[in-house]
Amino acid sequence: MANIGKKHRQAQEKVAFKDPVDLKSALKAVVDTAHAKFDESVDIDVVLGIDAAKGEQNVRGAVVLPNGLGKKVRVIAFVKGEQEEEAIRAGADATGGDDLVEKILGGWLEFDAAIATPDMMGIVGKVARVLGPRGLLPNKKVGTVTFDVKEVIAELKKGRVSYKNDKTGVLHAPVGRVSFGVDKLAENLTALMRAVVASKPATSRGQYIRKVVVSSTMGVGVLVAVDGIV
Repeated sequence: MANIGKKHRQAQEKVAFKDPVDLKSALKAVVDTAHAKFDESVDIDVVLGIDAAKGEQNVRGAVVLPNGLGKKVRVIAFVKGEQEEEAIRAGADATGGDDLVEKILGGWLEFDAAIATPDMMGIVGKVARVLGPRGLLPNKKVGTVTFDVKEVIAELKKGRVSYKNDKTGVLHAPVGRVSFGVDKLAENLTALMRAVVASKPATSRGQYIRKVVVSSTMGVGVLVAVDGIV
């Protein structure tokens, strides 16, 4: 732990910029100071100019990152009949209805995303309290409640990221891994930010993107200059 603490302090010294820096400089600092023995995730935190207490100002959506997330995405599908056959052909890692519900209620959570056809949402409701807090509950607003299971599964496998602000108005999302390098990370982050900007609530007033920070899993956050990100 002492060694990790030392490396973290050294990283803090290297990224102690006086002012926010441009996107690529921020990402280079994150990549250069990553010190874990595994390929760390690179994440973004965005402070939004919204009133998160007002439902109509909450920001949520999804975007397919051009360079993916650098990991295998395990997708389950609550489907039946022809849609189940289609989901299997599309590469779903598990499919079903009540049988999936029973597995999840029994503690099984070995998946990264879940989709459902609209006619299966009654069944999905049985595990809403389990999946909801983990961000795994199929949701029409982000396109994971659909009859077009083939396309959505393909997008999720490629690196489709869902985003949603928390109760403080901050949005958190992954944009790739340290091994991607600066250019690919910048492409992913720009795609995400464009989607977030497009999701701006009509009732939001003033500066919408107030603060942007990038960091790796074990690294130090770097403040990005908001102007010029998108």
